[in-house]
Amino acid sequence: MAYTMKETAYGETAAYGGLADAIGGVATIVLAVIGLAGVHGAFLAAIATIVFGVALMIQGGTMLSEFAAIYFPQGLKSDASDVSVDQFGGASLSILFLVGAAGVVLGVLALLGIESAILTPAASIAFGTALVLTSNSVWRLYVLGRASTRSGLGTTQTQAAQMVGREILASDMAAGSAGIQALAGLAAIVLGTLAIAGHQADLTLNLVALLTLGATVVLTGGSLSATVLSFMRPWQQ
Repeated sequence: MAYTMKETAYGETAAYGGLADAIGGVATIVLAVIGLAGVHGAFLAAIATIVFGVALMIQGGTMLSEFAAIYFPQGLKSDASDVSVDQFGGASLSILFLVGAAGVVLGVLALLGIESAILTPAASIAFGTALVLTSNSVWRLYVLGRASTRSGLGTTQTQAAQMVGREILASDMAAGSAGIQALAGLAAIVLGTLAIAGHQADLTLNLVALLTLGATVVLTGGSLSATVLSFMRPWQQ
């Protein structure tokens, strides 16, 4: 009973974390669009950098906590790829948290007027790099969670059948978001590099990079929520 309550609490916390970073992505999009419209572009770029950094920290912390909560019986193998779970880990997810924190610092410095034309594009490059390096993290979380759930923790045939719909949705969203996140990260790196190199439209390029990053986090935030909800057994809710 205690295990059930703990598992449910972890699932709900992670699902809310996915929603929170998706909201941060929406806020980043709104700020970038307003900036592209010509309303205090440099100021809003710095604010959007801070907001996105916070969203990235939330996403990284949420996924790290969910990795820590998954139960792995000794010798368990993923039924999707027949790969030992020892090859998967949450170490790379710390990059999201650290880069998010660094982005917040850079955004604050830019907001104070310290080399904003350099610091905000640098933050976009860092954000893009973090997204590329962790692009398959949601998929890994899904694979490990599914393997753990089916590892003999007392799941009956009826209970397993109830999970099929959630698993299909979570699988599609997790797999689809991996490629999109990698491409968006690369785009942000390119745009940030052009902006920091002194392109005449550097502010526009940086705002477009932030817009792309925000849209990506909206997607991955929703994917994370769907993935975690697929692990929460219907009879526990």
